[in-house]
Amino acid sequence: MTLSIRNVGKTYGDIAVLRDVNLDVQPGEVVALLGENGAGKSTLSAIIAGVIQPDPGATMTWQGRPYAPRAPGDALAAGIGLIHQELRLLPELSIAENIFVGRMPMKRWRIDREAMNAIAGQQLHRLGLDIAPTESVRNLPVAAQQQVEIVKALVRDARLLLLDEPTAALGAAETDRLFEQIERLKRDGVAFLYISHRLDEIARVADRVVVLRDGRQVAAHDTAQLPVERLIQDMVGRSVDRIFPDIPAPASDQPVLVVRDLTAPSGAFADVSFTVRPGEVFGIAGIVGAGRTELVRAIAGADPIGSGVIEIAGDRAVLTQPHDAIARGVVMVPEDRKRQGLILDHTIADNLSYANFDRIVRRGWFSQATALRDAAESLERLAVKGHAEQAAGSLSGGNQQKIVIAKWIARSPRIIIMDEPTRGIDVGARAAIYDLIALLVRQGVAVIVVSSDLEEVLGLSHRVMVLSRGRSRGILDRHEATGPRVMELATT
Repeated sequence: MTLSIRNVGKTYGDIAVLRDVNLDVQPGEVVALLGENGAGKSTLSAIIAGVIQPDPGATMTWQGRPYAPRAPGDALAAGIGLIHQELRLLPELSIAENIFVGRMPMKRWRIDREAMNAIAGQQLHRLGLDIAPTESVRNLPVAAQQQVEIVKALVRDARLLLLDEPTAALGAAETDRLFEQIERLKRDGVAFLYISHRLDEIARVADRVVVLRDGRQVAAHDTAQLPVERLIQDMVGRSVDRIFPDIPAPASDQPVLVVRDLTAPSGAFADVSFTVRPGEVFGIAGIVGAGRTELVRAIAGADPIGSGVIEIAGDRAVLTQPHDAIARGVVMVPEDRKRQGLILDHTIADNLSYANFDRIVRRGWFSQATALRDAAESLERLAVKGHAEQAAGSLSGGNQQKIVIAKWIARSPRIIIMDEPTRGIDVGARAAIYDLIALLVRQGVAVIVVSSDLEEVLGLSHRVMVLSRGRSRGILDRHEATGPRVMELATT
């Protein structure tokens, strides 16, 4: 047996976030660890990886010997690697330098770059990656950066990899390649603990399933070939019959947004044209690197526009900065809520205020009472589990995302752009955000949804535009937009 843990728990003050969890992982198998945000998944993986210490009474064995890591270095030395959802590479360094950072091979008091590049190259080849180890990490797409994280662990001869939301930033093609690599490593006897909110992946990649709810282990299945509905019921403790809400038809045929021949100076997208109507959900699909995020950032004024026209509510708009778009009623929920959407160590009330100073400041004075009152109303309206003076970083991923959305809908926008609106959040929070999108649509707001989750795009959108290599390959009506058709266009 590779890993065995018994009676593992973790308490912070009076709050037990993990209680009496038992888990075994065998060589060459993938065990899926499922649960809503706050269920204890990340806490359990952090204990196994030596990031935090379990409560007294917990026991762990690794490869038949007692295992009690006091720090991440202990786990790595033992052969256990944790691959975080947020990548932790140094962009200015090469692939090989990132792999060996902190323990560079030396020769005659100098870094042995020849040996370092050779070993890194061997491990890259092991994962089927045709990338030079001397390549700078900053030039790599997200999918390749994640694979470099895996190589970092393999170089230390890891026999157990803890993957936390490994496909959150990946499209369908990149996900397929990751699964191929997992299968290749399984044949070498490497075991995996696999955390994901994308339940449709579980049957493809996992051998067994363990489910946590409220810090307790509530289910363990000897097979991963289970209906998604069963997994959802295990996770939330009740049946969820319908994930996507009914989306009403657009409120008007007159477009509120017209984009014509839009081109980026960087070449990330070119000659893109589309319209969006009030009360319409307009989906944008495509594989990673297709130019989706760059396109919507340009429409939100965050990135420059090389050429083309944007019209908002019938008037031509010149958008050189986000303020220009916000002033015209265009707001954006970015794909990275922690880096671009929130200031994590500031309070919820402060984060909500930053986007709404013009509503809160009176005669040059900031009203803390108004900010706290508005924040409390937003928390109640969106059913956020938190209080106004709580640090945003202490919230779960789903509640953080609700805060990002709340600060923008407080402005009553015409158009709200949501880039990866449910990345890394659980099924319960995901359903709540879908219901919020339906509410915005009923109020006549135009919603643009960019997502790597094809089911999400198809389940929400009235129309779907498919991007490939920075160009629009077609706009499909709801009845035309099927998974095979979208993927056919996305790969042209």
